[in-house]
Amino acid sequence: MKAGMFAVLAVLVVVLSGLGCAFADSHGHKDIGVAWRGVDAESYVYTLRAIEVAGGNVVEMDQIICYDLEYDSGGNLISGVDENGILTEEAADIVKNGTWQNSNVVDVVGDLTTIVFTGGEDICPSFYKDPQEWHGIEEDKAYNAKRDVSDYLLMSYCLDNNINVLAICRGMQMLSVVSGASMVQDLSQYFEDMGIEYHYEHRNQAPYPGGYRDYAPHEVIIEEGSLLYETAGTTALYGCPSWHHQAVKSVEGTNLSVTASTITEGVPIIEAVERVDKTFILGIQYHPEAAVCKHLDHAGNENNFMNYRTAISVFYYIVNELD
Repeated sequence: MKAGMFAVLAVLVVVLSGLGCAFADSHGHKDIGVAWRGVDAESYVYTLRAIEVAGGNVVEMDQIICYDLEYDSGGNLISGVDENGILTEEAADIVKNGTWQNSNVVDVVGDLTTIVFTGGEDICPSFYKDPQEWHGIEEDKAYNAKRDVSDYLLMSYCLDNNINVLAICRGMQMLSVVSGASMVQDLSQYFEDMGIEYHYEHRNQAPYPGGYRDYAPHEVIIEEGSLLYETAGTTALYGCPSWHHQAVKSVEGTNLSVTASTITEGVPIIEAVERVDKTFILGIQYHPEAAVCKHLDHAGNENNFMNYRTAISVFYYIVNELD
């Protein structure tokens, strides 16, 4: 009798253990979409790693195509791009006015409920609320018009359909551009115009033309009660890896709220924005994924940046706390 009871208990233990594993697996392996980039650049690869380490299942998304523009078989725009690689104002207007409805975005997103936008090139200034000419800085002549179209349509779709968004660096800038915010095209020029000496606190100067800049660490102050505060659990972040020469200037007149900033040469620079009317729409200007990977790889300068637990917190949150 006792032997039979032990056998039944043993079976129950195995079954319950299996159920526990199943629950753990379903909880810890949520699909997280990562917006298309087209190349495996550093910030993109770091973001994939950070999501995976946080327990997420990375879904590398396809390019979003605007059916009102003409592409070749490789997904490159055939027209509507100027000599600097910038989408023309006419082409940008087509994308902005048509938003996502005449594109393949519904098929690409599928059942995804959370999408991450990664860092990268400058956003075409033709997409700005007040379109601008190219800033003219040769070393920063880095545009990717087809990616801008893809990201603009995807971000518009996410906002319209309340899909969870974590937007990093360029991603935060795209969130802001789609929302109608004003932009700083180049921080060094921005400070020069104000008569203030800028020391490149947001992106190191290249040691030589084309040389690797690495990330510049700085402090970020967070508003208590914000989404970023909820993910980080603190009002101050130290050693935030930063690598950008553009910034969000103002969100006045938009649905965005500024929830974090840093002070550079006495001037506040926006470091996080969010949509309080949505479930989870968060843009951060710094690169937590870089800190995650520097600690994972035991980089020589890892201690210059935020600690691992703080860096991984936002990725853990989108994987484990969002529906």
